[in-house]
Amino acid sequence: MAGIITKVAPSAGAAATTATGATGHRFALFALTSLFFMWGFITCLNDILIPHLKNVFSLNYTQSMLIQFCFFGAYFIVSLPAGALVRRISYKWGIVLGLVIAAIGCALFVPAASYRIYALFLGALFVLASGITLLQVAANPYVTVLGPPDTAASRLTLTQAFNSLGTTLAPMFGATLILSAAVVATAGATPEQLDAMRLAEANAVKLPYLLLAAAFLLLAALFAALKLPTVEVHDEIEPITDGGSAWHYRHLVLGAIGIFVYVGAEVSIGSFLVNFLNQPDIAGLSEAEAAHYVMYFWGGAMIGRFIGSVAMRFVNDGKALAFNALAAIALLLLTVFAGGSVAMWSVLAIGLFNSIMFPTIFSLALYGLGKYTSQGSGILCLAIVGGALLPLVQGGLADTIGIHLAFLMPVVCYAYITFYGLKGHKPT
Repeated sequence: MAGIITKVAPSAGAAATTATGATGHRFALFALTSLFFMWGFITCLNDILIPHLKNVFSLNYTQSMLIQFCFFGAYFIVSLPAGALVRRISYKWGIVLGLVIAAIGCALFVPAASYRIYALFLGALFVLASGITLLQVAANPYVTVLGPPDTAASRLTLTQAFNSLGTTLAPMFGATLILSAAVVATAGATPEQLDAMRLAEANAVKLPYLLLAAAFLLLAALFAALKLPTVEVHDEIEPITDGGSAWHYRHLVLGAIGIFVYVGAEVSIGSFLVNFLNQPDIAGLSEAEAAHYVMYFWGGAMIGRFIGSVAMRFVNDGKALAFNALAAIALLLLTVFAGGSVAMWSVLAIGLFNSIMFPTIFSLALYGLGKYTSQGSGILCLAIVGGALLPLVQGGLADTIGIHLAFLMPVVCYAYITFYGLKGHKPT
């Protein structure tokens, strides 16, 4: 991925600013929003899968966080090869291939459920996430170049809002088709009866993931048929300073750390919501009931991104990022040191302030990289591995000091994001 930048062809001159070009860009953005929706949906469905498989396989918190470890670990392993592949086959065909791989990953849930082997579920999640990673590597930088550079953060925030629409709807989908199969009364059951009930719970994932596989294949067929604006490789665009590699840009490296801690914090919080709301001293909700409340967390992110796509045309990106991070810290402290409905609604409200963080950090980190933009994008996608590692940390804390105090871990993450918004994002 080194030494390339995405750029809409023809060059950033007359043809790109014609009415025809503008219409093509709008249509391309419209098509890309469906991808953001789907990977938001599939990612948030992990928050439902975690408590479900925790019951099926009698896992502790750390073991259940292996779901996120395998899913987000794929970003770290696959991002750089995906970038090289996209350069070879084009952004459009990278998207198509990513959709096909994601469909295969969803289909693998059928044998995983049939044999009821946790390792097979983790393998299926890795394949699924590999396809999603390929989509991310292709689509995120594609969105940033489909319009003026000054509005790239706003444009990426708008498409991320549709990502949040997917994360908002996924908990209802999962609660209805997956958690509704949860076994409540097992007292007095024989080992054979208990095994049959656990198998029935495991089989509950088959239908939803087969439906998702069909949706990914349909999108792959549609994108293969679509004529999208050509994105070419150009080496002549100069960066603000030429350090010879994206790694020489301090604001990019600090931005990669920002992506690491942000994704880690968001995934950690989302992963524990169902189990947290299930606690008697918080809300005492059943898993299926708690899953419906998870939509408020992701729905807040969706609302915030729609608002942010407009507001951030007029507000300094760094200051907006720092403000939201400080608000998230305040809500987390309320979550930890309060109980009952106060803790419940505090943790759910964090989603609203998460809203602009990923697209804002992503665009600030890529600012001024010129011909190193694509390499920078790959580095940022590698940093999404925070979603694999930090939930394991919070899982370990939940197993040792309790699920309530474990929410102190994301406070450290948002403190770093505050620093990046105030100072760290400024190019040197």
